[in-house]
Amino acid sequence: MNDSPGWASPGSSPSDGERPGTDGGAQQPAAPAQPEQPAQPTGGPKWSAEQPPPGQWSSPGTTPETPQAQPQPTTGWGQQPGTPQAGQYGSQYGYPGGPGQWGRPAAAKPGVIPLRPLGLGEILDGAVATMRTHWRSVLPITLVVATVVQIISVIVQKFMLDDITFAADPDAGPEEVFDSLGSTLGASAVIQFIQALGTIVVTAMLTMVFSRAVLGQQSSVSGAWREARPQLLRLIGLTLLLALGAVLLGAVLILPGALTDNVGLVILGVFVWVPLLIWLGITFSLASPALMLEKSSVLKAFARSSKLVKNTWWRICGITILTTLIAFFISAMIVAPFQILSLLVFSGGLDALEDGSGMNNWGALIAPAIGLIIAQTIVMPFQSGVTVLLYVDQRIRREGLDLELARAAGLENYGTTGG
Repeated sequence: MNDSPGWASPGSSPSDGERPGTDGGAQQPAAPAQPEQPAQPTGGPKWSAEQPPPGQWSSPGTTPETPQAQPQPTTGWGQQPGTPQAGQYGSQYGYPGGPGQWGRPAAAKPGVIPLRPLGLGEILDGAVATMRTHWRSVLPITLVVATVVQIISVIVQKFMLDDITFAADPDAGPEEVFDSLGSTLGASAVIQFIQALGTIVVTAMLTMVFSRAVLGQQSSVSGAWREARPQLLRLIGLTLLLALGAVLLGAVLILPGALTDNVGLVILGVFVWVPLLIWLGITFSLASPALMLEKSSVLKAFARSSKLVKNTWWRICGITILTTLIAFFISAMIVAPFQILSLLVFSGGLDALEDGSGMNNWGALIAPAIGLIIAQTIVMPFQSGVTVLLYVDQRIRREGLDLELARAAGLENYGTTGG
């Protein structure tokens, strides 16, 4: 049984409470007899002469007002007699074609997703549909941020790595090797920090774009920035807390073995650290949209994410891993030609790559950066969209958010029983 409010398990009819003579529903008034319809033949004196037409059975003592069409198994999510019409019960399940053929009912779709629990394909399609439909908002955000990040990254690599002596050089002494490694790590840390800030800004703004796309509303770049800006510092704090927690957890598990030169203890620490990182990453994966859309604090966002992910960890983990793999392959296909161009044209070939002499010229740095700009412009909104739609899906499943979204989209009577 789902723990979401307003959900019924398959096999129970949401309209059971409306049958006459029960406490949960109102008695239906008897309709006046229609003289134009001939009386049906009866099989004995106990049968009434007033019988409903074939296929339109109703409760005893009532006459159906209008004929109901028989469900068509081949026309989508149908409706069985006695079950509510599509949209009357929000997230209720119903029959698609006949007894034993369970599935999702038809649902309102004011925006990029139907307002009911989502499947994997609907989540991925919703992310792509938002990118396609609202590209005037999505494209400038990701393109500008990705371009700024890559320009800064190229400049940092050029001027911080110019004097590096590569460890592969046989003539390099220990001090030169350590200086080279220190410069490399420093440059990488600066680049990663810049990319993290860019990702935070993109995530904040795209969350607002996707939240409006769910309702079928347009969002401008300036509007997304105006809505995201009040929560931006909190989102930065949330990201830094996640990174700090990962580092501290690794230090606690790995540092004792490293300090005691115990290789086995180090390996054990790594084997414990990596699964814990994955578990915590998935558990808090919905903290960012919770922070932005609920206007909550950092700690409340962590608590909300943990609550929404609870008992569905494996499902969210699978969708997240699949999304990451899709994003990786898309990025690889885009960036690879630019890296090959950089290697063959600007880096001086394999020999220059081996001794590192051709890695720091402008052409060798700019060509891959162009590929990364294109890849990030496509991949970042896709990943952000999947995260936001996962958050919406979990709230629909647990809290009946579909009814609130329908009202926000202007569907006033969505989720209420008909008269």
